[in-house]
Amino acid sequence: MRWWVASALVGLWLTGLSAHGQTIAGVSPLTNAAPFNVNLGIQGLGQPQEIDSAIKILFSITLLTLAPSILLLMTCFTRIVIVLSFVRSALSLQGSPANQIIIGLALFLTFFIMAPVWERIDTEALQPYREQRLSGGEALDRATAPIRTFMLRQSRPKDVELFVGLARMEPTAPEDLPMKVVIPGFIISELRTAFQMGFLLFVPFILIDLVVATVLMSMGMMMMPPMTISLPLKILLFVLVDGWNLVVKSVVLSFGG
Repeated sequence: MRWWVASALVGLWLTGLSAHGQTIAGVSPLTNAAPFNVNLGIQGLGQPQEIDSAIKILFSITLLTLAPSILLLMTCFTRIVIVLSFVRSALSLQGSPANQIIIGLALFLTFFIMAPVWERIDTEALQPYREQRLSGGEALDRATAPIRTFMLRQSRPKDVELFVGLARMEPTAPEDLPMKVVIPGFIISELRTAFQMGFLLFVPFILIDLVVATVLMSMGMMMMPPMTISLPLKILLFVLVDGWNLVVKSVVLSFGG
């Protein structure tokens, strides 16, 4: 380590002597060097229009980063992925199915359930916009209507009224409610519905745990973990009743499909 530090110091000393010698000779090492400048802000933008464009680009990049999360919260993905996670927890399985499988299944079910909404958006907003029969603002308004209708149909009036009151809005027709009120009301309604379905999924598996624990205690086998016996029984029951078919069918029908 000492020889490495000594070598570094000697190299820096020789570099300093060389630069000093060039300066003395009348040749500055930075005379003909091109300026090096790194700009991570809007310092180089002199016109207000250029600054406004830079801010718009930054906002667009940020919106694209958050777009997947925003779109998932405005669809049925939230309820589906929570219910599937509850299934795994009820079976007392820590890593099977894996998170990638649960999220992938939730995404495909989301595409299946939301297909009529996407088709309506494409017909009423995207196609006229591509044909230049609508402006960007009009297309956005038409695309928002089907999504608002879907979210309001799945939301509890109590949850929507909560955010209407927090926003201090006057009584408004459902089709005229702003998205800043509809989206949070829809999200908390989805969370409540998902937890209700998760509770119903837990009930039969909790009964299996209770029965196994009672039998083991009555047999004096208190040192054996009940999970050793109940886990295979849970999996067997889930397979015999075709659990995945029932869960997926229940989730899809819960959206009025």
